[in-house]
Amino acid sequence: MGCFLFFMMMFWSTVRASKLNEARDKWHSGWWSIKIVLWILFTIVPFVIPAAWMELYGQVAQFGAGVFLLIQLVSIISLINWLNEYFSSETYVERYKIHVMIFATASLCLCLVGLILMYIWYGSCLLNIFFITCSLVLVILMTSVSLHPKVNGGLISPALMGLYVVFLCLSAIRSEPKGDQCIRKADTISENDWQNIMSLAIGILAIVYATFSTSLDSKFSQLRKSERPTEENDVPYGYGFFHFVFAVGAMYFAMLLVGWNSHYSMKRWSIGVGWISAWVRIVNEWLTVCVYLWIWVAPIIWKKSLSYCFGSIV
Repeated sequence: MGCFLFFMMMFWSTVRASKLNEARDKWHSGWWSIKIVLWILFTIVPFVIPAAWMELYGQVAQFGAGVFLLIQLVSIISLINWLNEYFSSETYVERYKIHVMIFATASLCLCLVGLILMYIWYGSCLLNIFFITCSLVLVILMTSVSLHPKVNGGLISPALMGLYVVFLCLSAIRSEPKGDQCIRKADTISENDWQNIMSLAIGILAIVYATFSTSLDSKFSQLRKSERPTEENDVPYGYGFFHFVFAVGAMYFAMLLVGWNSHYSMKRWSIGVGWISAWVRIVNEWLTVCVYLWIWVAPIIWKKSLSYCFGSIV
């Protein structure tokens, strides 16, 4: 909550920064001693406010964490589509044709291997079989739609999306609490504290990287779509949105620490464990595929609709 308050303060104080060397740019890039003091004060605040306020923040944080997942979803899809357009352009299509084909094929094979291993390791539960089978169907569906002649989206885009879908499925299954209705093979293996600490540290680093890259990717996508030429004294990225992503990212990290349930008791050195956390990841996977497919199918649908409307008028 302290991090959320700090980054929201930074968001409101830098949201309209557009030029370098102005007051808000200097505040964003400097004044570190004052910002460190403010961060410490904001961190102390949650320890002195009433517990009811913390409960309210826990409910609001669920919404903020969902916003972070949506921003990350759009950013990842935008990045994958940009890579697909980059390697499909006339300049690089012939130069990297073999490399792209090898990489895409290897990625799809890795997706298949990952799904098979999940069937072996976690296939003792009908719910897990349902999750894994849905992921397999979604990977096949994305590949089929992308390779359709009317779409012609190439192979690298569904391959990268397939890796992301398999990762989300694995994360969802790994988020299931131990000793519940799904008995997994991995539960029979005793884990040491140092392994759990390393897993927690890797999870924290992944969240920080995802937050930072998401905030920068949004500005990158905005610059690509903007027709206005950028000036030399323009800010390199949106300061306000940068801090906003960190604010909702703090909410997302809070939800991982409590398993998306403020009344759920997390075990030592665990992160993102609980049935709510598992279902959030699965729904995020399904929503990601829906957005990805809509990006490819929507232009065709709109083109047919416009052709039908203008044809009827004529």
